[in-house]
Amino acid sequence: MKNRYLYSLILIFLLGGISPLLGQGFILQKDIIVERDEVQDNVVGLGGEILIKGTVTENAMAFGGTIILEGKVQGSIVGFGAEIRLKSSAEVDGDVISLGGSIEKENGSVIDGDTVQFGLESYADIQEFLKEGLGSVFGMKIIPLLLIIKLFALFIWFILAVLLAAVFPRPIVYASSQIRTQFWPVFGTGLLGIIIFTGLVIFSAFLSLILIGIPILIALVFLGIVIKIFGRVILFHLFGESLSKAFGSKNASVIGAVILGFILVSFIGFIPIFGSLFYFVLSILGWGSVIRTKFGTKNNIVRANKEVAV
Repeated sequence: MKNRYLYSLILIFLLGGISPLLGQGFILQKDIIVERDEVQDNVVGLGGEILIKGTVTENAMAFGGTIILEGKVQGSIVGFGAEIRLKSSAEVDGDVISLGGSIEKENGSVIDGDTVQFGLESYADIQEFLKEGLGSVFGMKIIPLLLIIKLFALFIWFILAVLLAAVFPRPIVYASSQIRTQFWPVFGTGLLGIIIFTGLVIFSAFLSLILIGIPILIALVFLGIVIKIFGRVILFHLFGESLSKAFGSKNASVIGAVILGFILVSFIGFIPIFGSLFYFVLSILGWGSVIRTKFGTKNNIVRANKEVAV
């Protein structure tokens, strides 16, 4: 139950800040049924049951509750503390990922991508992991507080990364590609954006002394956090896709690339001094990619304008 509330709060926070992306269209409610002849883009359930008999063209995601697939999902299935049940007729073109839940597959079900399951279903499991796993690694019973905070932050980052990769795969892929083709313009935009943003925050902080700037300051901080999160996930995909291609995989899924990039970036982040500098550069690139592509939606807008002109 606690996990469900945690995941739901994260979802509400993100959707409130990245509303420009919601034009892709998806169903967000407690109980969802996609009938046999029905086609939907994305489906997201909160603590209820998702029953898919028809086709979901992108992704299906649940925060608690159950996902039952009898039809086809052309993207990925992601469960946060949820049960994922694949019937014998189920087809998944992408990945099936369970974080703190379970996966049940009947004979005949098809998964073209990867199956990933993390079985930490409760806070007690996490505590046991920290006590037994890390305790034995470091040879001590008391783990340094900073390390615990770091690991908890990585856990939250992982949830956010998988969530965004599942809901907004196309914007992430597009924004990631722009870093490859326009590295220095993206870097320059990010650096300028951070400087201007910092100035606005300082100015709003002064205005807060006379109460006028308090709403502006809150809005700026919220926007800054959302840009940082989305930009970081874009970079997870960039590094993950590059690493995947380096090992000979040409068709890595968006979620798979993001997870791989998350592991690589997190490992580098543990390196003293260099890790901090690395994260600073990532922040600049993340801000630049989000600003230049408008959260990865710029390509769609340009294409739509061309179609209207024609």
